[in-house]
Amino acid sequence: MCAMRKLMFLPVLLLALCFGCEDRDDNLNAVNLRIKNLSDVTFTRVQVGADDKIHTNIAAGDFSDYLEYEEETYKYAYINILAEGNTYTLQPIDFVGETPLPIGFYTYELSFREDNSVVLTFVAD
Repeated sequence: MCAMRKLMFLPVLLLALCFGCEDRDDNLNAVNLRIKNLSDVTFTRVQVGADDKIHTNIAAGDFSDYLEYEEETYKYAYINILAEGNTYTLQPIDFVGETPLPIGFYTYELSFREDNSVVLTFVAD
């Protein structure tokens, strides 16, 4: 009888494992974007696109939290960085020919060139 219970328990356990686990992007409703600071300075404030999408206090080498972007989001965007009292801007001309990102998790890795222009590297997480 004990062996029979074990055999019945195994399929139940397997079903629970298969259907009970959720992937972190199973319940997303929008693009989730975070910032990675690849510079040597703390980013006090990083605006991505719209005025309400602000990532704050990102130390050198660190990540921001993810923010949801319900409007169309692309592999690059308008970026405005405030760091050590200075403002740095990346201004795309347009998004012609670009495809909006599907719902998921993404990172914009941000750094500066020697001329202080902003470098954006897109990463799908």
